[in-house]
Amino acid sequence: MGRQRVMTIASVLREKGRDVISVQPTTKVQEIAGIIASRRIGAVLVMDKDKRVAGIVSERDVVKAVAARPDGLHALQAQEIMTRAVAYATPQTTIEEAMEMMDQGYFRHLPVLENGDLVGIISIRDVVKARIQRHEHEADNLLSYIHGRG
Repeated sequence: MGRQRVMTIASVLREKGRDVISVQPTTKVQEIAGIIASRRIGAVLVMDKDKRVAGIVSERDVVKAVAARPDGLHALQAQEIMTRAVAYATPQTTIEEAMEMMDQGYFRHLPVLENGDLVGIISIRDVVKARIQRHEHEADNLLSYIHGRG
């Protein structure tokens, strides 16, 4: 029947695109909350002046900031709430490896670097969608084999 194909992050990026929403370290958290809400995304990357990833701000980070500062977020900046120790994937990272990284690190977004340059970001939703598509493809192949078309 053939070998099972290995799905990589490169295939996920081909499907979803490589657009990344980013902010500066001094961007106000209130603005970040607006970006996350209007773009319907779960996180933004924080880029330094050299266009390198300095951190990531997720929905969860914003909620924690709101809970910690009931007086408001007016002066709070990305650099004050961002996660600085950011895990990365590469286009060659497999879907299974990405899921394992997300599970072990308790995060839902993974920037993708190629030769040190940011080329995209994936979410747990992207990874789950890719796995479902792979399983549907495998099921179709099995049905074709069973019915003598493979």
